[in-house]
Amino acid sequence: MSLIQNQSLLFRAVEETRPGEAWLGLFHAFWPSYRRWYLQSGDAARPYYLPCVRALQAHMPELMPTYETLVNLAGGGDLEARFLSLFCPPPYVSACSQAVWPGEHPVLVRNYDYPAQLCEGVILKTTWNGRQVMGVSDCLWGLLDGMNEDGLAVSLSFGGRRDVGEGFGVPLVLRYVLETCTTTAEATAALARIPVHMSYNVTVVDRTGEFATVYVAPGKPGDIRRTAAATNHQHKIEWHQHASATATVERHRRLLLMLQDSELSADTLIGAFLQPPIYSTAFSRGFGTLYSAAYWPTAGRADFFWPGMCWPQSFAHFTPGERLIQFGEAQIQT
Repeated sequence: MSLIQNQSLLFRAVEETRPGEAWLGLFHAFWPSYRRWYLQSGDAARPYYLPCVRALQAHMPELMPTYETLVNLAGGGDLEARFLSLFCPPPYVSACSQAVWPGEHPVLVRNYDYPAQLCEGVILKTTWNGRQVMGVSDCLWGLLDGMNEDGLAVSLSFGGRRDVGEGFGVPLVLRYVLETCTTTAEATAALARIPVHMSYNVTVVDRTGEFATVYVAPGKPGDIRRTAAATNHQHKIEWHQHASATATVERHRRLLLMLQDSELSADTLIGAFLQPPIYSTAFSRGFGTLYSAAYWPTAGRADFFWPGMCWPQSFAHFTPGERLIQFGEAQIQT
């Protein structure tokens, strides 16, 4: 018989220039779940407050005023402060695909593949440090992908290695890049130097069309590569079970073949992100595509899209609101 498994996720677009009531509302909504996640291995498994703050001051000092504001809004507690530093958080594994079409009007396209119950689903637009930034929120102030008003766009995907080390959760590093950098060169330099706790691939493009992907991993400087596509491995396959489950090789091969086509258009590339093997329906296994996004640096626009629906946002015309997205997975049982 045919069995349809349905899941849903409420996506919200939220705009707040400085951290205030809107961010606090998000904190109250998500903190119980994040608290459980952060303490899953016990309080002693996470670093104390002072190492967290010192690491943030040492590697991303420009974020300190915002960090302190958020901690105060959250009540100023020790646990909240440690969590918001995103220093040495618990490990987490996603799938994801991303690619840059470096034409006259470049675009960064990405799919985010992850369990629906673990995704905030918040498109957040801020001006926390004098620069407009919009993107998909994670861990309450980190970003899974995003763009700033200078036309710098970034996106992350899991790097396919199980190693965990001392460093930051990479969503906060993406926030830092968009808050402080204007060009791909500046962004890749920051990504190469800031320590991360797991392996990720971060793809970057600026308004000139200059692009790169940085392979970051714990305990080593980031490896800057002039490649326009990334899925869930770096130099080679190291976690074969994950690679097989997520089809990282097949997705990467498909993107590279498309990008080698001189006739490729931005629309064609975007359309491919809604088709297999790049688009995933493996929702029951936690690797289904929860959303797709296309960031247009020269237009200051981001299109968030799903099969049959697009939700455009821009710095000039950002529209707060909600969209309930339904996900379905058909499985044939014999």
